[in-house]
Amino acid sequence: MITRLMILSGSAFAGLAVVLGAFGAHGLRSKISPEQLQSFETGVKYQFIHALAILLLGILSDRIPAGGARWSYYLFTSGIVLFSGSIYLLSTRDVLGISSWKSFLGPITPLGGLCMIAGWITLFMAAFRSTSL
Repeated sequence: MITRLMILSGSAFAGLAVVLGAFGAHGLRSKISPEQLQSFETGVKYQFIHALAILLLGILSDRIPAGGARWSYYLFTSGIVLFSGSIYLLSTRDVLGISSWKSFLGPITPLGGLCMIAGWITLFMAAFRSTSL
């Protein structure tokens, strides 16, 4: 069941990254500063990379310890939501009328980054322990 969830959510995150990338390039270019647009694009890039990582987990899930695959999935997913999600909101806060949220959202971004890093470490350890790779 977790393999199916990995493939479904990885595909959904990747598709959403394409949509958000196009939205940033075409819909936000005239509404936010170049620095904010660059930050938004960073969120898209990290979301896409980790969506592909989730798809990879789905493909490899029968070859690495289940706990490692599952925890990597949870960490990558949390990282996408926290890191990329907070960057999207921070980049568009003026357009969305949530300028006052900066002090709340700012600390969330590095927590998402830590989740992503922990996901890669967890995947490394699971692969290292695997006897079928």
